[in-house]
Amino acid sequence: MTKENNSGLVKIRRALISVSDKTGIVDFARELKRFSVEIISTGGTAKALRDAGLAVRDVSDVTKFPEMMDGRIKTLHPRIHGGLLAVRDNPAHLAAMAEHDIEAIDMIVVNLYPFEQTIARAGVTLEEAIEQIDIGGPAMIRSAAKNFQSVAVIVSSADYSEIILEMQRSKGALSLTTRSRLARQAFNRTFVYDSVVFQYLASQGFEERHSAATTEQGGDGSGGNGFTLTETTRKLVDNFQLNLHKISDLRYGENPHQIAGLFDTGQIKGVAKAELLSGKEMSFNNYVDADAAWQLVCDFDDLACAIIKHTNPAGVALGTLNEEAYRKALACDPVSAFGGIVAFNRNVDEVVARAVTEIFTEVIIAPNYDGAALEVLKAKKNLRVLRAGEPDPGSGLEYKQISGGMLVQTRDTHQLKREDLKVVTKRAPSENELDDLLFAWTVCKHTKSNAIVYARDRQTVGVGAGQMSRVDSVRIGAMRAQVPTAGSVLASDAFFPFRDGLDEAAKNGITAVIQPGGSVRDAEVTAAADEHDLAMVFTGVRHFKH
Repeated sequence: MTKENNSGLVKIRRALISVSDKTGIVDFARELKRFSVEIISTGGTAKALRDAGLAVRDVSDVTKFPEMMDGRIKTLHPRIHGGLLAVRDNPAHLAAMAEHDIEAIDMIVVNLYPFEQTIARAGVTLEEAIEQIDIGGPAMIRSAAKNFQSVAVIVSSADYSEIILEMQRSKGALSLTTRSRLARQAFNRTFVYDSVVFQYLASQGFEERHSAATTEQGGDGSGGNGFTLTETTRKLVDNFQLNLHKISDLRYGENPHQIAGLFDTGQIKGVAKAELLSGKEMSFNNYVDADAAWQLVCDFDDLACAIIKHTNPAGVALGTLNEEAYRKALACDPVSAFGGIVAFNRNVDEVVARAVTEIFTEVIIAPNYDGAALEVLKAKKNLRVLRAGEPDPGSGLEYKQISGGMLVQTRDTHQLKREDLKVVTKRAPSENELDDLLFAWTVCKHTKSNAIVYARDRQTVGVGAGQMSRVDSVRIGAMRAQVPTAGSVLASDAFFPFRDGLDEAAKNGITAVIQPGGSVRDAEVTAAADEHDLAMVFTGVRHFKH
């Protein structure tokens, strides 16, 4: 690469291309050839370019060393990194290049092994994931980006057309401004990539497996693996780094006077990655509410439907068919459901699609949609239709900004089992009551504190959310119930500090209660339950959601 007229323009004479995602790469390489750029390439990329009739030089011809170890070793060589890192006006660097037969590389086009896509696959093993951790790619990207004064580094196919346009304007050269921008983008890509790898290994308990193997081979003799899940997740928090890459601008934030954007944190799944199949563009509040709805239905193994308004459940239900679950969820609070978000954890069929379109709905989100269902939904121009892929309760970290800092925690992925429950009243719950208690508990987990959920037959009956007083949440949940509360069960996200909440709930005809326990007045609250002939179980787990 040579500088021209001290303008910051440098001419591209030699490019190394090695891409996993080959989208647009043949056309891009063909355009480079129009500027007489020599192309060096590796493995599958070289084959794709040759099959398109383009002359390509193998990287092994440059390094004088064969690719080996199933492709793990190919570009990690001084003749590659020397060609990228050499400072072009440094006499010592130029002398080293001449002595060791190192040719300057003016551009690299590299995207990384598909690690994110690999770990998103159901059933992927740790070994399969590790094999998709790219080593040579990030090394080349960082070398080229460090030397952006002389080298252009391209990590996204979205930049191909712009690069070619600039080269056409500048007779095969690129400006310092462009190279600097590309370098920043490149460092961000490796930063996000490494963070995704770290978060995956931490979430998979890699340290635990390693320590267990060490113990089996004569480690500390503790009889355990040396790490607890708490210690592993503690490492995840301790090493937290916030990596953001803009996906798109939003029209505005929570309110029209606020500016907002949608950013990628490096996770493959989630509402931020959902595909908008129809309707207007998503707003800030649409994304917030859709995420609340999607996380709720993903917490159920059975077929579930949730209707969300302002991040709280307006209605949730399980069913054997989508329409059954939707009708039951809607019955809880049909007034609040107007203009709400509807989520399913099963593919949407035509029957339920027609049911959803009977009232105004802002967003529907589901794993996928039947063809007929999609046609029905597309007829509603203002209905945003999101395809989210397979349900995934998620893991890893979540964070909230406060003034001057960030609060970081692991996601609340706790799922309660029957054997976790402790019966504390004279009467134990029946099997049907247990089913309803576990259902109500899961909904309560996704309801703003102080949270109270009335439920019967795996259907929410009333929801009290976000109150300063727990007894007020009990009253509001019953007050807003559109179906009778008699015979329902009640879930509370935290313990009852006084018996008044339980006394109030008993007036509404409930039969059983689920709550964490742990209050200094647990005995008083339990006595109240016995007085009302209620069954009550303690979970030992709290689900505050602020």
